[in-house]
Formats: sequence, C-alpha cells, structure tokens
Amino acid sequence: MANHKSALKRAKQNETKRIRNKVVKTRVKNAVKGLRGAAAETPAAELSTQLQEVQSIIDRASKGKAMHKRTAARKISRLAKLVNAVPA
Repeated sequence: MANHKSALKRAKQNETKRIRNKVVKTRVKNAVKGLRGAAAETPAAELSTQLQEVQSIIDRASKGKAMHKRTAARKISRLAKLVNAVPA
C-alpha cells in the first residue's frame, strides 16, 4: 500500500475509477450480448432501433474513457455489419 499522502489519494482515485469502469463495461457487454442474441429472431426494423441504443451505450463508455475510442468504433462497426446481414 502507498505511504505518501499523494500516493494514498491516487490509490483511492484509481479504485473509484476501476469500480465505475467495471459498471460501464458490464453494461456494454450485456447490451452487445442482447443484440447478438436478438439478431437471430428479431426482424431487421427492430434490430436497427436496438442497434442505435447499443451504439449509444458504447459511445458513452468511450466518452467516459472506460473504453478506447477505436475499440468502441470497432464494436459498433461489427454490430452494424451483423444487423445489416439480417434479411429484411
């Protein structure tokens, strides 16, 4: 454990951010899993609205620095490709 006052503060900040990032990343994973699971049974029109919701969740995670912006872009791109492959 840290000994200096500044190091103790930094450790506390890191723990707070780790917990926040964990919540955000879990939310992203659950949203992506839900969209992938729905891709088989749901019509294309509903999937596109669900994709927008998932995209918003991923963008917010990227904006909050819980996820790198390129990782977020890659996830969104792959999900869009999946949704577009579903027949109308």
